[in-house]
Amino acid sequence: MKIIILILAFIAGVGFTIKQSANEMKEIAARQELSKYKGQPNLLPEVKIVAPRG
Repeated sequence: MKIIILILAFIAGVGFTIKQSANEMKEIAARQELSKYKGQPNLLPEVKIVAPRG
């Protein structure tokens, strides 16, 4: 019985570790994506208003 409990605890620990590392990988990927655009200028188009004032 003790062996079964140890195996279940081990599986739960491994599952928790895998889930946590997957969340961290998503976070790192999002940070890397944002850091790629920090060095670039504003990528939004410039809008000029040409309508006459009423």
